[in-house]
Amino acid sequence: MERVERARAIMDRLAGLYPEAHVMLDFKSPFQLLIAVILSAQTTDVGVNKVTPALFARFPEPADLAAADPAEVEELIRSTGFFRNKTKAIIGASQRIVSEFDGRVPDTMEGLISLPGVARKTANIVIANAYGVVEGIAVDTHVLRLSRRFGLSEHTDPDKVERDLMGLFPRDEWYDVNYRFIDHGRAVCTAKRPACGPCALNDVCPAAFTVKGWRAEL
Repeated sequence: MERVERARAIMDRLAGLYPEAHVMLDFKSPFQLLIAVILSAQTTDVGVNKVTPALFARFPEPADLAAADPAEVEELIRSTGFFRNKTKAIIGASQRIVSEFDGRVPDTMEGLISLPGVARKTANIVIANAYGVVEGIAVDTHVLRLSRRFGLSEHTDPDKVERDLMGLFPRDEWYDVNYRFIDHGRAVCTAKRPACGPCALNDVCPAAFTVKGWRAEL
């Protein structure tokens, strides 16, 4: 099966499996989403959602977080892991938002990636979910893993994987590609023990039944 044909088959089936796929982070503003996405690195959305209510109650606006005591922020986000680096990133991003963007989270890719701690993945998530602008496909660990297993990209660099996916799917599907891949990666095509047996894509996936530790059932 050619790559474009396989991509089409995969997306059609994922659409049936995950018709309402969407971002799982809780947020009420572009600022809250930005901070939540930065905190989500190397942890789960569930874990982030547990710490952000207290964080945003204490620091509701960029100016508040920009002036925060790092030690206090570290304690609030400690459970998300890498809390010192994340504290530096979210305070730094808030300071840049205040000093360069009049306290408003940028609504362009260029503006977002100029913030500390923000690469294309984070920017794609924020701009799509906060502003309704789809500039690309956010390649997180799930999207990266499934793209390679599905034979849609041979790359390990997220930016190169993103370009491959953008070339295979029409722009109006880019948002859905992101979250349907994520949902399938969480539910079925897991990192260590993918459930190849019951997977609805096992007849079109080149990696089906070949990944070490694959399961015959969910």
